[in-house]
Amino acid sequence: MQDLFQKFVYTSVGLVSTTVDKFQKSVEKLVDEDKISQEEGKKIVDDLFKNTEAKRDEFESKLKKIVEELMAKMNVATVHQVEDLQARLAAVEAKLGIEGKEEETGSKKKAPKAVAVEA
Repeated sequence: MQDLFQKFVYTSVGLVSTTVDKFQKSVEKLVDEDKISQEEGKKIVDDLFKNTEAKRDEFESKLKKIVEELMAKMNVATVHQVEDLQARLAAVEAKLGIEGKEEETGSKKKAPKAVAVEA
């Protein structure tokens, strides 16, 4: 799934890059043909880059929101949730005296068996 989103973002960036290049060449052509001044051409291109940066930030925030909503609907844990669970598990293991890492033999230490004690 992450690969799909990564391809989508790369494709979007490529599309924007191609569009900006073509736009810049069009402005340069207008300057060469003396239809606009060099200062006007520079201002147009600068404005485009400023707007493109703002749009990129807006696009990234919208995409992030969509991905987060999609992951929530699919009930996929976030990195922070997994890290929190790992920390909580390590704390429980420490309280029980269990090591979470595999020993040299390749097996994990088992938790002590619960013994029923009647009072």
